[in-house]
Amino acid sequence: MLDLSLSGSFLVAMPDLNDSMFSNTVIFMCEHNENGALGVIINLIYPFMTTTEIFDELKVQTDVNYEHNPLHIGGPVQNNQVFVLHGPAFDWEVCLKVNEGIALSNSMDIINAIADGKGPEKILFTLGCSGWGPGQLETEIQENSWLTMPASNDIIFDVPVEERWKESVKKLGFDPALLSSKSGKA
Repeated sequence: MLDLSLSGSFLVAMPDLNDSMFSNTVIFMCEHNENGALGVIINLIYPFMTTTEIFDELKVQTDVNYEHNPLHIGGPVQNNQVFVLHGPAFDWEVCLKVNEGIALSNSMDIINAIADGKGPEKILFTLGCSGWGPGQLETEIQENSWLTMPASNDIIFDVPVEERWKESVKKLGFDPALLSSKSGKA
C-alpha cells in the first residue's frame, strides 16, 4: 500500500540526474498510487513548435493566436498524444482532476473549446507524459534522483519555462548553484 501520494506535487530533478529526457526537469504529478505514477514535464519545450501546430495537425480551426504558447515535451510515454494541463473548468470528456486548481485532460472537446476561446484560462499543452510502474518512482526518490515539493500554479503557468527548475529549487530553500545529490561521509 502506498503511504503518501505525490499527486498534485512537483518532482524536481536533482542536478546530476543523467537521463537526457529528465535532466533539470520539473514534473507536475497528476496521479500516484499503488499502480504507478503519471505526470507531465512543465519545463521542456519543443524549440520550434507552438500550440498552433497542434491545432493544424488536428485540423481544428481557431481565430485565437497561439504562436506564443509553447508546446511542451510532457515525457517519453504516449508521445504522440496531446495532453492539456489546465485550470478550471473540469467537465471535459477525459479529465483527471488533480486538485482544486488543476487537471489534466486528453480529449477533443477541450481542444475545440480552447480553439474557440472558450476553454480554461490557464493552459499548458504537452505531447506525451511521464510514467512509472508500481514502486519505480519510490525507488528513484530513494536513490536521490528527485526532490518532491507541493506544486505551485504560478510556476506552472506564470514563470518563464527556462526558469521553472531554478524557481522550484529556490522555493525548496536551496541555492540551485550549490545543490548536489552527492552526500558526504563522516
